[in-house]
Amino acid sequence: MEMRYTQSFLKDLRKLQPDNYQKIYDFVFVDFTKHLPLHSLPEFRQLDSEGIFYRFTFEGYLIGIEVKGEIIKFLRAIAMPDI
Repeated sequence: MEMRYTQSFLKDLRKLQPDNYQKIYDFVFVDFTKHLPLHSLPEFRQLDSEGIFYRFTFEGYLIGIEVKGEIIKFLRAIAMPDI
């Protein structure tokens, strides 16, 4: 599995508070491969009909990813809206 990270994802990370930054950083860059298959991720949902774009939640944040074959690209990390 190859991991890639968009500039928008990295910018989202830099905007986080230090404690949230560290939690998400550790999960994405260190622990993510331990949570395969992807369907084991919390609230993992497909966002499109082609099965390329997905999202899951982690520590109150929505993490958007793109999956193409063996490549997972992290797209965004945004705070979950309060509803």
